[in-house]
Amino acid sequence: MVEGLRRLDDIRLEVPLAYKEGMRVKGIIYVDSVLEKDLEAQSIAQVANVATLPGIVMASMAMPDIHTGYGFAIGGVAAFDLKEGIISPGGVGYDINCGVRLLRSNLRKWEIEPKVKDIVDVLYNEIPAGVGSKGRIRLSSDEERRLLLYGAKWAVEQGYGDASDLEKTESGGFIEGAEPSLISQKAYERGRAQQGTLGSGNHFLELQYVDEIYDNETAGIFGLFKDQFTVMIHTGSRGFGHQVCTDFLEVMERAVLKYRIELPDKELACAPYESPEAEEYLSSMRAAANYAWANRQCIMHWTKQALLTSLNMSPLELGMSLVYDVAHNIAKIEEHTVEGKKMKLIIHRKGATRAFPPGHPELPPVYKKTGQPVIIPGDMGRCSYVLAGEEKAMHLTFGSTCHGAGRVMSRHQAIRQAKGRSIRRELEDRGIFVRSSGRETLAEEMSEAYKDVSNVVDVVHKAGISRKVARLRPMGVVKG
Repeated sequence: MVEGLRRLDDIRLEVPLAYKEGMRVKGIIYVDSVLEKDLEAQSIAQVANVATLPGIVMASMAMPDIHTGYGFAIGGVAAFDLKEGIISPGGVGYDINCGVRLLRSNLRKWEIEPKVKDIVDVLYNEIPAGVGSKGRIRLSSDEERRLLLYGAKWAVEQGYGDASDLEKTESGGFIEGAEPSLISQKAYERGRAQQGTLGSGNHFLELQYVDEIYDNETAGIFGLFKDQFTVMIHTGSRGFGHQVCTDFLEVMERAVLKYRIELPDKELACAPYESPEAEEYLSSMRAAANYAWANRQCIMHWTKQALLTSLNMSPLELGMSLVYDVAHNIAKIEEHTVEGKKMKLIIHRKGATRAFPPGHPELPPVYKKTGQPVIIPGDMGRCSYVLAGEEKAMHLTFGSTCHGAGRVMSRHQAIRQAKGRSIRRELEDRGIFVRSSGRETLAEEMSEAYKDVSNVVDVVHKAGISRKVARLRPMGVVKG
C-alpha cells in the first residue's frame, strides 16, 4: 500500500483529505494491486493537487492508466461547478482532442495477412507521419475558419467521408462555440500544413484483427465479429492544438494573479469559469478540438482509399465503415446528477474517455441500446480493446473511463532500455510489420514502456464503469 492512501476495495484507492493541505475533496484512483505497483508518487500528488482547485465537485479522479502529466495527471477526470469552479488548460493537455477512431471491414484476417507488409508500406507513403510532417490539404483563410468551426462535418462536406461518419463521432465531429478569431497567428502557422497528418510520438495507424469477443450482442451492434480485419487511428490536433495550449497557459498564469487563486503547482494555471479568460480558452480549445476531428476524418478517408487500391476491391467488398471516434483530451460542459441534484459541470478529461451508458440522450440511435463504444488502444506489440459505456460510470466517474495503457517508462528511459535491440525485428518475428518516421520512435513506443492494457481494462470492467466487448490484435503499424 502506498503510504498515506486508503484502499476502498479491490479496484480503488482513496487519497484522503489529510493527504495534502487545502484539498477540498478526496482523490479516487482506480487501480488494483497489480497496477498499484506502477503508481508514481508524482502522479498521486497531482491527483491531490487537483483536489485543491476551486469549485471541484465530488472527487479528483484518476483512471488505471494514470501517469504523471503537466499539472493534471494523465488519466485524470475532474468536474467543476460553473459558478465557483475553474477551467485549466493543464486539465486538457497540449494535444487537445487527441483521440482514437476504429474502422470495421467485411474482411477476415487471413484475407489481409499475406498483404499486410505491402499495405503498411502504402499507408506509410499515403498518410504523412512524424514531427512537423505536412499534409496535402491547403486552405484559404475562409476555409480554415470553416474547418475550425465545423471539424469533421467540414471534412465530410469536402468529400472526405460520408455523413453517416458524423453520427458515429463523439459530439457529431464538432463542438459548437469555437471562435477562430481568438487563435494566434503562430497557431495558424503551425497547423496550416498539418491537417490530414498523423504526427509523432504515440500516434499511430494500426491494422488489426478481432481475436476475442466478450459480449456477442453488443459486438454485433457495433458491427464486429471474430477474426475481422479492423483499422485504428490515433492522433489529435497536431501543432495547432499544442500552440493553443501554450498560448493560453500564459493567459492563465496572469489570470491566477488577477483572481488571486492559490495553487500548489503553477502547472495548474487556470481561470474562474465565469471569466473572460476562461471563455476565450474554451472557445479556442473547441476550435482545436474541431481541428482534431477533421484530422482523423481526413486520415480515415485516405486510409480507405489506400486499402481499396492495395486490395483491388470495390467499396462494397471492403465494407469499411466507422465504428466510433472518441476524444480523450478535452473539457466539455455536461449535465450530471450529484447527490440527487442535476448540475451543469465543466468536465476535464485528460487521458480519459467519455463512456456514456445505454439510453443517454447524446448517443446516436444505433448505440442507444448498447451504450457508447469506447476505443482503448494498447501498445503496438500486445492488444487493444473495444468497451461499452455503463450506467455506473454516470454515478462514479462523470461518465468516464480509461483511455489507453499508460506509460511506465519515460521516452528517454525506453530508449536506454532498448539500446542494442531491434524493436522492428522483434515485432516482425511476431508477425507485426511496422514503419516509423522517427529513428527512435519504436524504442520510445516499445511494449515494455507501457502498462499491460489488459490489466487496465480489467479494472474499469470490474469497476462497472465500462464493459469489455472485444479485443483486437495488431498486424501492422504506421508510427509517427
